Parts: sequence; structure tokens; C-alpha cells
Amino acid sequence: MRRERILIIEDDKDILELLRYSLSKDGFQPVCAETGEEGLKLARTEPINLIVLDLMLPDFNGFEICKLLRAETRTSAIPIIMVTAKGEEPDIVTGLELGASDYIVKPFSPRVLIARIKAVARRKSPVEMDKSQPITIGEIMIHPGRWEVTVAGTPVELTYTEFQILQFLATKPGWVFTRYQIIDAIKGEDYPVTDRAVDVQVVGLRKKLGDFGRYIRAVRGVGYRFMLDGTADAAS
Repeated sequence: MRRERILIIEDDKDILELLRYSLSKDGFQPVCAETGEEGLKLARTEPINLIVLDLMLPDFNGFEICKLLRAETRTSAIPIIMVTAKGEEPDIVTGLELGASDYIVKPFSPRVLIARIKAVARRKSPVEMDKSQPITIGEIMIHPGRWEVTVAGTPVELTYTEFQILQFLATKPGWVFTRYQIIDAIKGEDYPVTDRAVDVQVVGLRKKLGDFGRYIRAVRGVGYRFMLDGTADAAS
């Protein structure tokens, strides 16, 4: 990922300068922003390959910025590494669920950050799914380009990861996917998520879909598939 453009959104001038210097020395092209508003503008208008995002900014919460970037087609695929002094487990889980590629707790060394950036760059890109057309299956409608889901006409609020899982399964109804195939498809290979984490996400997704959560079926010892009631059992 050498010579790639790395957007640093950080309001601490000393940390910002340290990261800018370290990334430049290692062959990257840093682009700096001291506010969330400035960072969003740069991410939307400049060719950015990866974002280093501080969570505690003067004008925006980093989680809000991540959510906004993931909801826009132009920026939805840019890897985001969150950096923050907030290292509690709920904060980390929230960051990853919103679509962050990694999460680093302050204080950290620039060498660690650069190693994490390179690790993110080595991952294979997630499966590219068509975002131009809505997916309609039964009472469920998925709008990939707008990151919206409706069930029987009612909007359903999903996390970034839940949306990705639903979209991935719904693109091939009846197909059985292992947990690791799901991880690779929505996050890229080598993403630091366990197969158990997929189960947790699916439980949350089913709950939010209400009665229609039954469409997502577990295949014992294998993974999951998306099946409408009454559809022939493709796995039998």
C-alpha cells in the first residue's frame, strides 16, 4: 500500500504531526484534517485509500463519521482504523459493527499503527455486490445504494455488519454459506472476527427482522442461508 493516500482525522496537533511525519517517512501520502467536518469533506472529494479516525473530535463523534462514510457509495469501501483513548469493550464492538477495519487504543506507537495499516491493506477486498438495484425477496426489500432495508414496508435500522450479512445472503437465496465465507465476503480475508461473532450478528439481525427473521436459516455444522418459507430445501 506504499504511496497510498492516508487521511488522518485527528484534533491533537502533536499526534497529527507525529502521524504525518511517520507515514511520510514510511512512504505513504498523509492527508490531514483537524475536525470531523474537514475530514468528511476530504473523504468525499479526494482519492483516499484509508482513513485513520480519532473518535473524540471537537465537532463530531468518530462513530457518527464512520456511519456517515459507510452510508455513502463513494466512501463506503474505504478502510477505517479508529484510534482513541476509549478502550472499553462496548466502544470497540460499536466501532467494528459500524464498519471499522481495526481499532487502536491510545497511547500507541506510530510503528504499531503503520503495521496495522499494512495488515488492512493485505486483506483481500470484500466481494463486490451490485448496489444499483434493490433486492426484493418476499416482504423484505434491500436498497444497497441507500443502505436501507424495509420489512413489509416498514424501515428497519441495521448496523453496517448486519446489513452486509443480509445483503450477502439475500443475493443468492437458497445457497449455503459457511461462517468464514460470510466473513470473507463482507470484510475481506483475514478480518479479525471469529465464526462465533457471525452467530452473534445473525441473532441480532433476526431479532430486528421480526417474524421475517426466520428467512435466515442456520445449517447445522456449516453456516447460514436465506430461504423463504415454502421454498424447496436446497441443502437437503
